[in-house]
Amino acid sequence: MKKAMGFLRKNAMTSCLDSLFWVRLPDDLLSPEQYEHDRCRPYVFAVETGADWIRFELFIRTLNTMKCTCPAYCSANQRDFVVNFADSMIEELAITT
Repeated sequence: MKKAMGFLRKNAMTSCLDSLFWVRLPDDLLSPEQYEHDRCRPYVFAVETGADWIRFELFIRTLNTMKCTCPAYCSANQRDFVVNFADSMIEELAITT
């Protein structure tokens, strides 16, 4: 978990909670509605950490407002980005079972 926390501090945005990180979604992966909503950017997914676990959220949200229609569950391309982020972390840190 130490390695994972270091990776997240380097490759994600921190939040006001030590156990929660935000990973920014690239603009080319936004849905048409999300892309139109400049005022709502950035769009992110959450990564939550615990004593011996990590959760990658499959919900794309904005950090700017909670009252908009643009946050949504991942599209297939967005889901692939989340999974690839997790895979890259595991590979870079040489995490094994």
